[in-house]
This record gives sequence, structure tokens and C-alpha cells, in this order.
Amino acid sequence: MLQSQLFTKTRKEAPTDEVAKNAQLLIRAGYIHKEMAGVYAYLPLGLRVLNNIEKIIREEMNAIGGQELQLTALQDKLLWEKTNRWEDEKVDIWFKTNIKNGGETGLGITHEEPLTRIMTEYVSSYRDLPILAYQFQIKFRNETRAKSGIMRGREFLMKDLYSFARTEDEHKELYDKARHAYISIFKRLGLGSLTYVTFASGGIFSEFSEEFQTLSDAGEDTVYVDEEKGVAINKEVLTDENLNKLGLSKDSLVEKKSIESGNIFNLGTNFSETLGLKYKDEKGKTHPVIMGSYGIGLGRVMGTIAEVLSDDAGLIWPATVAPFQVHLLTLGDHPDIVKQAEDLKNSLESDGVSVLWDDRDSGPGEKFADADLLGLPLRIVLSSKTMEAGNIEIKKRTEEKEFYITEQEAFSGKIKDIISEM
Repeated sequence: MLQSQLFTKTRKEAPTDEVAKNAQLLIRAGYIHKEMAGVYAYLPLGLRVLNNIEKIIREEMNAIGGQELQLTALQDKLLWEKTNRWEDEKVDIWFKTNIKNGGETGLGITHEEPLTRIMTEYVSSYRDLPILAYQFQIKFRNETRAKSGIMRGREFLMKDLYSFARTEDEHKELYDKARHAYISIFKRLGLGSLTYVTFASGGIFSEFSEEFQTLSDAGEDTVYVDEEKGVAINKEVLTDENLNKLGLSKDSLVEKKSIESGNIFNLGTNFSETLGLKYKDEKGKTHPVIMGSYGIGLGRVMGTIAEVLSDDAGLIWPATVAPFQVHLLTLGDHPDIVKQAEDLKNSLESDGVSVLWDDRDSGPGEKFADADLLGLPLRIVLSSKTMEAGNIEIKKRTEEKEFYITEQEAFSGKIKDIISEM
């Protein structure tokens, strides 16, 4: 892509009403647009990041046998009344509206109920199980607090996976698969070293749930980390009794602020019993299906990366999620520089490397500042100076100093190797 053709532009200042660092940087860099509190549009660069996050999650869900589907945003009031989750006294974050020809509907806050009802049409025998089904779906939640940028939205894209099992042992096997998939996802997103599996309240469904908490001073949660064991416990369940159950010692825990980037729940048979999701075993005996729920908010992950992997100059995207892997800057409009840039761009793209070419008629200072703000992993500079020296200038976004590579015919291969190492 040519940067001159991007309709978005960088900004020196964020909107005065935006207090979250992630949203300030993403708005300034032209990744998102704030429609209203808790509601953001994803612009071309931002959508590319979101799509890369989605790709990683989809690959890991498919790897454990997940089947992708798409459920509806509009929800059936009668269905949610059956599980006692429709009335505002029980769940106060619904967006609800009246249907013109009568009735009331709501915009989906989560999808346990509708998917469980769907499964009653397809599950009747032990042969029909187990099932892992997931989707990427816009959720709508009427949050009272929407001051954390894209980390807490009223409208947001979420991946929700649901498991359906015959026995507790089979459920545990599916749960463990999802848990390991989540660990892999956060590693691939560049957050692995900062993200801890965290024991938290299981609510009405089980004794504990597990959250994936990413350490950050911008987080709303307080967790206690056992750095040696690589796990944490949420403040809300920090009791001596729970520490004993989990085999953790209070002396080994360090208090940290964190962002909840994902969570996994044991649902038991709560929904299946209420909505009639049952199966017959080999002997013809009827049992309720055992369920689990596993969520990751894609915008929340993107905002978390912006919070924890940025610096004073701007964003720092991991190579796995960056909108482009290479930011190619040309200084000056000499035909030889332009020709070299075109050849390098074409060569890189033919090798599968994505390139944003800053071909704008702007000065070096503006181009370098914008490159830091946009945060692409690798910056390449072509100029009269580099042409005379027979090399190209390269700078990793995570490092302060630039370096140079020579041998023009091998530029593309060397750059691809650098990106692979990143």
C-alpha cells in the first residue's frame, strides 16, 4: 500500500475527551475513530490489525477441533427468560428495543442460550458429542463505565467458544485443550511473557474460572502473581482457603495491576438442564450435556497491545499482528530512489512480506515521527545517501539504533530473515 493513498492521517494530539492511552495512540495514528463513548470504528490500518488477531485465534481454535459458525445479534426474549438472564435486575447491561409488530428483542451480550438451543436440534445421542463450536461476533453491552478505550467497549468483536461434552472427564479434556490454545494465542500475539493464567471467581457455575490477565498499570484488576509457577490469583478470591486449594503460598505472590484479556469458564449443566440439551448414553440412559465457555475480546487484545507494547513515540506492533511488516520510507523523489523502492517493495511482497510505502512528499522528520507513531516492526529507509553507499538503512521499532545491509540483490531475502527472527 502507498501511504499517500491512505485517507487516514496522523495527528499530533488525541481528542481531549479520550483518557485511555490505547485509544489516544490508536486515534492519533489513524487506526480507529471514536464514534461515542465505548464505540469505535476500525479504519483501514486498525482493521488489518484486528484481522491479524482474528487469524491467529481462528488457527488455534481450528487446531483443537473447533467448528466456526455465526450466531445472530438479535436475541429472543423468551429464550433468555428461561435462564433468568433477561430482566435488568439480573443482567443490567442489555441493549433492548421493541419490534414494530410487537414483542421485544435485545442485542447479544453473549451466546450460551442461543447456541444451546441450536444444539438441542442436533444432539440426542452420545455419538453426537463432543462438540467445540465458536464464532467471531459483535457483542453489545450497556456498560456504565466506558473509559478504557477499546479495552472496554459497548460494541466490540469477541471470539466465543463453547464446548459440549458427555462426561466430566471429557469436559476437562476439552477445557484443557482450550486452555492450552489460549496460552498459544497470547504467545503469538506478543503478550505471552506478560500474560498469566489467573484463578478467579467461577460465579454460579463452578468454584473457579480462569482469566488470562496481562500485566499493566492501566489494568482495572488486581492480581497476585507467583512468578516461579507462572500463575496468578485474582484479588477477589484471595483467601487462605483458596490458596491452600490451589497450592499457592502468600509469601510467593507479588501484587500487580492487570488487564483481563480472556477468560474460560466451566458451565456445568446449568444451561443444558434449563434448555433441555440432553443425550442418551450407550445404555439408553438420558444425561444433561456438560458445557464450557471461552472468550477473547479482539478489540480488548488490540488495546492491550497498544497499552503495554508502546513507548513515548508511539505504537509497537509485534510482527504477527502489525498491519504491515515493513514501513518503507523514501527520502526525496529522485527517479533512481523511486525505482529502487518499487523493486524492493515488489520483491518483498512476492516473498510474502507486507509493505507500507511512505511515498509522500514530506520531510524526513515528519516521516520518521509518523513511522514511530504507526509502530510497524521494521523501518527501511532509501535515500540518495544509501544509494551512493550501496546499502539500505534498517531500524527495528524495538531498538534505538539503525543498521545497514548491503548486496542489493539479496536485500529481500535478508529482510525476510530479519522479520522471521522477530
